[in-house]
Amino acid sequence: MATMIETDLKEVLDRIDRRLGDIESDMTTLKVSQARIEGELSTVKNELAFVREDVKDLKNSQRSQIWALIITVIGATIAAVVKFGFFPNP
Repeated sequence: MATMIETDLKEVLDRIDRRLGDIESDMTTLKVSQARIEGELSTVKNELAFVREDVKDLKNSQRSQIWALIITVIGATIAAVVKFGFFPNP
């Protein structure tokens, strides 16, 4: 009977040891995955910063283009008024 208890205890300890080994393996995999994800997150943050800068530059460029268009339209309107107002067709 003492042998039976000792054998059962060994089996239980072996199972516990295997399960702990599996858990340790899973933890190692999780740590590697976490490190990879942190690296990718850092890359995404850098890319987002570049995108923000590009958007800011585009907004400034768009603003400049709008003002150039407004000035061109005003200039053309003034030129038309001067041409047709002061120099009518004979």
